[in-house]
Amino acid sequence: MAELNKADYKGVWVFAEQRRGKLHNVCFELLGKGRELADALKVELAAVLLGSGIKDKAQDLISAGADKVYVVDHPKLKDFNDELYSMTVAEIAKQFKPEIVLAGATAVGRAFLPRVSIMLNAGLTADCTAFELDMENRNLFQIRPAFGGSLMAKIQTPERRPQMATARYKVFKPLAKDPSR
Repeated sequence: MAELNKADYKGVWVFAEQRRGKLHNVCFELLGKGRELADALKVELAAVLLGSGIKDKAQDLISAGADKVYVVDHPKLKDFNDELYSMTVAEIAKQFKPEIVLAGATAVGRAFLPRVSIMLNAGLTADCTAFELDMENRNLFQIRPAFGGSLMAKIQTPERRPQMATARYKVFKPLAKDPSR
């Protein structure tokens, strides 16, 4: 396996989950936290949006804090399919090399993001409730309850990129929408 050059990886991505063209609220929460992480790292915040007939939702994601949106709009992506979604996100990530990838710990996020992490040979922490940054090494601390919630685990994947996590719904605050963006 070729040695990983972490400097090749830049940017924070949020998977923008949608169902029947309606964006899930967790993606707005993650864009709020993603904006904080991206600003601290001085990188772009991007949303990744998959579906069919969903191009018009990109502006909603920009208004909610994303700098750019990767839209894959195709009839085969109309309904969630873990294999197609996984392959699509993995291919985009291989091409653009994000440093951090976040998704909601929803049924959809839990179904496909582990597959993406395997395809990218990256780590994945599930059900996070907080994130912190080690600025010196650009590592994401992924914080989640452990042992029935009696203590918090602080996990990092310092040797792999992208750093990937799912985050619980209703944990982070969305930013106020800014239609001028």
